[in-house]
Amino acid sequence: MERQIGAQFYTLRDHIGTVEDFEDTCKKVRDIGYRLIQISGTPLPAAAMKPVIDRYGLKVVATHMAYGDFAERLSDVIAYNRTLECELCGIGSMPEEYRHDLQGITDFVEGINNAAKRLREEGLYLGYHNHAFEFTKYDGRFIMDRLIDETDPDNVKFIVDTYWLQFGGMNPEAFIRRLGERAMAVHFKDLKANADNSAEMAEIGQGNLDWDGIIKACDQAGTRWALVEQDYCRRDPFESLKMSYEYLCTKGFY
Repeated sequence: MERQIGAQFYTLRDHIGTVEDFEDTCKKVRDIGYRLIQISGTPLPAAAMKPVIDRYGLKVVATHMAYGDFAERLSDVIAYNRTLECELCGIGSMPEEYRHDLQGITDFVEGINNAAKRLREEGLYLGYHNHAFEFTKYDGRFIMDRLIDETDPDNVKFIVDTYWLQFGGMNPEAFIRRLGERAMAVHFKDLKANADNSAEMAEIGQGNLDWDGIIKACDQAGTRWALVEQDYCRRDPFESLKMSYEYLCTKGFY
């Protein structure tokens, strides 16, 4: 794995609503040290963001859009990612209406296979981002088993979320190794246990995940990009991203 760490802009979604906010955010992210980013959580068009991204020497390595965009507006997904010069087109989640019966899961798998085939024809990849619900079982199989086993491994990749794996009772290291090169990107997100028996997302190194093991698994899998994401921060999200960046620098990232 390339040891250049990226920032997932969903962490900063409250700071990227306008072009002016987006520019200020890009400057702050670059000042922390990040050079790679994932675009998520902003309504801005790609054409408005690209000059700003270039101005601060950033590179977009992944995006997130809704499944409906892939199912109904795939040409727009392709154009958006081409403008950003981004290879990995992420689906943020399986919509809830597909999660509750076998037919819904079957329909979703068919839909992402169809979209992924078209994306590969355009030189792009579809990446599925997990939460914890994919480890619900139907007929003795996790939803995730079907997402892995019934999608084309050459076309459908994964944006692996370490927090949600641990939250769902999975071992992040083992899961990344299972996917191998299909774990194209990994969201580095820590899980902290609290005294009241709750769990929360935390800055990297402030929680309980085994980062040495996760990083080794990413190296062995050939993961291309590691991206820091923290959906909810107890402090300023820029400070949280800085804490995570500085911790990962002690692990050989830059």
